[in-house]
Amino acid sequence: MARIAGIDLPKNKRGEIGLTYIFGIGHSTSVYILNKAEIDLNKKVKDWNDDEQGAIRNIINAEFKVEGQLRSEVQMNIKRLLDIACYRGLRHRKGLPVRGQRTRTNSRTRKGKRKTVAGKKKATKK
Repeated sequence: MARIAGIDLPKNKRGEIGLTYIFGIGHSTSVYILNKAEIDLNKKVKDWNDDEQGAIRNIINAEFKVEGQLRSEVQMNIKRLLDIACYRGLRHRKGLPVRGQRTRTNSRTRKGKRKTVAGKKKATKK
């Protein structure tokens, strides 16, 4: 089993797909890493030898921020926005969409489950 950047990569997947299990590495980055390490894209993760794993580790450590380091940087960026109280920071604070999406409908991922508000009751005549 290949363990890179603290993540156990799935052994039965192709290399270019397996690397995307690391936070901060997408498809195009994984292709770049494997090409630079001169490893076939279709080679399964379980077929990588120790030298190939080492080459991939070295490339990732030298050129990319991944996993914990990247997560902490993203959190620091959000904290900075909150501290300077800019529009994006206020949207983060309120838990609303940050990038201009509509909120009248949709945006359930950010707002959470619907909270039903009771309708206004009519006054009854006696």
